[in-house]
Amino acid sequence: IGRTGANQYETPNLNRLANQGTQFTWYYSPQAVCSASRAGLLTGCYPNRIGISGALMPWAKIGINSEETTIAEVLKTKGYHTGIIGKWHLGHHKELLPLQHGFDDYYGIPYSNDMWPVDFDGVPIQLKDTTSNKMKYPILPLIEGNVKVGEVRTLADQDKLTTDYTEHAVKFIEQHKKEHFFLYLPHSMVHIPLGVSDKFRGKSKQGLYGDVMMEIDWSIGEIMKALKQNDLDKNTLIIFTSDNGPWLNFGNHAGTTGGLREGKGTSWEGGQRVPCIMRWPGVIPEGEICNKLASAIDILPTLAAITGAPLPDKKIDGVSLLPLLLGDMTSSPRHNFYYYYQQNSLEGVQKDYWKLILPHKGISYVGVEQGKDGWPGKTISVTVTESELYDLRRDPGERYNVADMYPEIVKDLQVIAGEARQDMGDDITKVPGANRRKA
Repeated sequence: IGRTGANQYETPNLNRLANQGTQFTWYYSPQAVCSASRAGLLTGCYPNRIGISGALMPWAKIGINSEETTIAEVLKTKGYHTGIIGKWHLGHHKELLPLQHGFDDYYGIPYSNDMWPVDFDGVPIQLKDTTSNKMKYPILPLIEGNVKVGEVRTLADQDKLTTDYTEHAVKFIEQHKKEHFFLYLPHSMVHIPLGVSDKFRGKSKQGLYGDVMMEIDWSIGEIMKALKQNDLDKNTLIIFTSDNGPWLNFGNHAGTTGGLREGKGTSWEGGQRVPCIMRWPGVIPEGEICNKLASAIDILPTLAAITGAPLPDKKIDGVSLLPLLLGDMTSSPRHNFYYYYQQNSLEGVQKDYWKLILPHKGISYVGVEQGKDGWPGKTISVTVTESELYDLRRDPGERYNVADMYPEIVKDLQVIAGEARQDMGDDITKVPGANRRKA
């Protein structure tokens, strides 16, 4: 985004949002991939605690468990009208859709916009290669409430999504302006395949990715405008963030980490440290930069603290960030953070600004030719054989392993890793975990 170094495209509305609020620079997605990161955001739990990992496929039989409590369910105890517009990706069967998890309204797609029987060039697979794995995908449905109301079949259909979601979001605000409301707007973009309306096609100097980012920024502007026109802007908390780092092997159709290591699908900083801006006029300090550790799993308890709503009965992992929102930058609500990816594999732990990468197998984008114009490049498999320690204050790009220099810090973080394994389990070390729940 503009405030973190966007190049050859502009994000004036996000810049304005940051200037009028607080920008969190040490903010983490719960996991570096779609379903898991959303599960963590909505429940305040590490996704592994509630049995969600990776990205759920259109043939998955699981989703978010009905016994888990979502942000929507928390806020409904205080009379909030709740809606989601956009990508759900926490189960596509009727019993798993948003209306069964505390949301009053839903309009959008049930999973990622690349989960469809269409090749990267936009040509339906059945016209090209009937042996392709993409033949397994059903037509991508567009759902309202619990009912399919349309389909996304072409790249031209993808082009409409951002504007479509935005118009629905503005309508939601206007319809519920006299109520307390919670709107969750998970845009499908900038996930591939990229789609952009004619309003922004060709507008940036960076190509299609820049165009899409400009339209996302426009969407934020339309929402801010709707709030102001309905006299709600001074009484509404806006939170803008992302679900994971960039999918780097898509080259010019991917974003940038600004120098952080690796990207989506990894437990390095480029996979999980993402932008976050919070704006609440008269409450959140304007133009503040917060470099305290925070995560999307902290949103639920923060909103509960703001509204006085009760926390879920089951154990959660989030902490309230309200002291930071109120401008107390001496407070540190969160000290530790766990990095999981896929299945239930603990790949790293962080304490304040120290991060210990644990032995694990993963992927890397380094040294591999990137894809271009919507086609993916390759990734390579890598194995971390020994624990590696990084001082993120001085080395946010995780280039210098200082484990040998600070053995006492390594030992301290290994204790934290052991506590995480006993709590939630770990497939790598074969620890079952005492408090892991099922999806």
